[in-house]
Amino acid sequence: MADPAKTRILVIDDAALVRMYYRDALERAGFEVEEAFNGLEALEKLLAHPAELLIVDVNMPQMDGFTFLKVLRCQDSAVCGTPAIVISTEAGLQDRTAARAAGANFYLVKPVTPETLVAHVQLMSGAPA
Repeated sequence: MADPAKTRILVIDDAALVRMYYRDALERAGFEVEEAFNGLEALEKLLAHPAELLIVDVNMPQMDGFTFLKVLRCQDSAVCGTPAIVISTEAGLQDRTAARAAGANFYLVKPVTPETLVAHVQLMSGAPA
């Protein structure tokens, strides 16, 4: 199993409050957290310093979450297969389908409790519960 202290999570969301909320929950669980404002910044950070898991919002400026995932999945690099949890306010079946088509591994609808977030991150990263 992975050690949460060695598991780096990249949180990608344009809302500072949401990033802070996720950071707090994940750091309390022992994970290392990096943040990005949008998909473009996330690509730069991810290519410079790979993460083990991505938390991705959908609606962001410059590069939205679906575009980010499509671009990431087309990369010829070690980070192209990084697991991604999309967390969005969009709750329709078409949104979940679009997330899967873009390359998401899991889809959650906001609001997400800290317990739910940590449980899904632990599950997808292999970190102990």
